[in-house]
Amino acid sequence: MVVRTRTFGKTAAPGDRCIPKDKISPAYTQKWVSDLPHIPLIEDLTSAPIPPGSQLLVEFDSTSMWFNASLNIAVGWMRTGGLIGYNVGAQPPEDLRSQLRRIEPNIDEYETKEKLKVWDLYSATLGRKSPEKYAIQSLKVVDLSVAYSRDRMRLPPTPGLIEIVDDLTVFARFNDEKNWVEWELTRDFAAYKMQKVTNILGLINGVQSEWAYRRLEAASDGVIEFKVDETSDPPRQMMRIRSMRPVGFDGRWHQLNVDENAKIVLVK
Repeated sequence: MVVRTRTFGKTAAPGDRCIPKDKISPAYTQKWVSDLPHIPLIEDLTSAPIPPGSQLLVEFDSTSMWFNASLNIAVGWMRTGGLIGYNVGAQPPEDLRSQLRRIEPNIDEYETKEKLKVWDLYSATLGRKSPEKYAIQSLKVVDLSVAYSRDRMRLPPTPGLIEIVDDLTVFARFNDEKNWVEWELTRDFAAYKMQKVTNILGLINGVQSEWAYRRLEAASDGVIEFKVDETSDPPRQMMRIRSMRPVGFDGRWHQLNVDENAKIVLVK
């Protein structure tokens, strides 16, 4: 298997500048880090770029700014040359597109050029077949494992891609907790690490067991939190990095402000 330089999600064509997947060295990976765009909000609080292939767990309060923040991360990354795969399970894909257009009016162009791929998980939560070009038709671990072994685990490295999952708990509706957590760690995390794809996974606070949170945290390269501070009037939207193995970080809570176009500004 080979990877095409600056071409994402495809194997190399004859004549392309490429290197074998098993020859990707730490120095080559470091070159990718320096060439990659800035991850909005998250890398505003780190001392250096986060290496591609990092698995980042986002634990969020249900009324926090996480969903808005995920849109800002997606748009900011794409505007500076990166690719986004947005896995939407908490709402219909068209609602997501509508929200993205508030921040980036030309979002349809990004999708047409496949710089943005919207993966529909929402239809599967309703037991419906998705009409979307990109969709996960079943959220059952037994089906996902087959699909990953057949497709995802065979893809070449794609350091310029960020995958975002808005809410992991959609998998909990169709699987035993231990099964979906172990699938996440042994299939999802493993595949994206191997392919140098940065994975940002949202998980609502307080709806899974303590075991599930601790297991996912221990396997993640970074843990980020979003909450609502109810001690002030009006309440404040906040975020922080709780842990980040690959690089140094500012672990303090920071306020998030949002403008009329849903653009988020982090207050340092």
